[in-house]
Amino acid sequence: MATKIKITEFKEKDLIVLELKGNFVGGDETDELRDTIKKISEEGNKKLIIDLGGVVYLNSTALGVLISAHTNYTKREGKIKLCQLNKNLQNLFVITKLSLIFDAYHSQQEAIVSFI
Repeated sequence: MATKIKITEFKEKDLIVLELKGNFVGGDETDELRDTIKKISEEGNKKLIIDLGGVVYLNSTALGVLISAHTNYTKREGKIKLCQLNKNLQNLFVITKLSLIFDAYHSQQEAIVSFI
């Protein structure tokens, strides 16, 4: 199974960036995303950026993973921010009203700066 997630940690800012690639349609890639976020969360991370620049498509299962992660982080007084959503993903987040829940930024740098 080819990994679909690149993890970058910015230790000095207690910040982790997950860069996702490909389609997240409820298969192994979505399980990997869920497991990765769970592991990071259990390690105490409270600042997570999910970079969707390499993502073509998310289905309802993948959205569920993001919503569940958001709930987990909020309960622990943490925050998940998204960046680099393509036009289709932007529309999906607007239609599903998830744009009201998630902060989304044009670039990874903007998302990183928003935590400082």
